[in-house]
This record gives sequence, C-alpha cells and structure tokens, in this order.
Amino acid sequence: MRISPTAILVIVVLAILLFGAKRLPDLARSLGQSMRILKSETKAMRSDGAADESAPAQPAPAVVADPAKTIQAAPGASGTARPVAEQPTGTGTDGGGPR
Repeated sequence: MRISPTAILVIVVLAILLFGAKRLPDLARSLGQSMRILKSETKAMRSDGAADESAPAQPAPAVVADPAKTIQAAPGASGTARPVAEQPTGTGTDGGGPR
C-alpha cells in the first residue's frame, strides 16, 4: 500500500490544526523516547532469552537488601537516577504525630 503525497499533506495539516504548532515538537520528542525505551526493552528481553538458553540451569542468587535504592526514568538512563528515601511502614494508628 502506497501513501500519496497529498494524503501525507492532509495528515500534517490535520495534526497542526488538532494539536497546534507549539505542541507538535513535544509530542514527537515523547514519541521518540517511547520508541527508544521499547527498543531497549526488546533488546534486553532477547539477550535474556539467549543467555538463558546457553547457560545451564543454576539456582538463583540470594537477594540482599540494598539500603540505597534508586529509581531510574528509563532503562539505561543512569544520568537521571535519583536516590529514594525509605518510607516508614507503620499503620498510623499509634496515636502519635501532628493533629
């Protein structure tokens, strides 16, 4: 199926009318970021599958709790990682705290 240049022009004009010229670059940027994340996740899943097939079955290593946790915005985006403070896990019914 081939799309004619006239159809592309109509789609571009409708996009400008619908979203406005100022928001289109932001939409394109966020679409590009989403595509990069999807591509990196797909590549990671493929490499995990290849590593699982080639390696013999081994028991899972023990998980050690790390006191310094971080949250990353996207896979592989270590420049945007930030530390997270642990929240207390109380029920809040002990009667303490501000009133």
